[in-house]
Amino acid sequence: MEIKWKIWLEEDDGKVFGDGPRELLSKVKELGSLRQAAKAMDMSYSKAWSIISMIEKNLDVELLQRQIGGSNGGGSELTEEGKEILIKYHKMEQEVDHTLQKIFQNFFNCC
Repeated sequence: MEIKWKIWLEEDDGKVFGDGPRELLSKVKELGSLRQAAKAMDMSYSKAWSIISMIEKNLDVELLQRQIGGSNGGGSELTEEGKEILIKYHKMEQEVDHTLQKIFQNFFNCC
């Protein structure tokens, strides 16, 4: 038996950041392109843009540095703020997981 959990950040008007946006930003970091990140997640490019825009608006930060077309093609990379958000969110997930595992073991000494 194991404990499962999910965590996200909300404002008054709804979800601001969670697993999906984290994965999208991680894919952008890995692939160097919002379009490629969306494709890797079976997501439309317009939905990916919408997610990025919503986060940028709600957190008042710029997440991506965009490079439009040109001879080398376009691309995107995370801004320093975007990298920092990913790092902080990952650390928060680790701490939550560690704490919940300890609580779970206290209640169910068998696992």
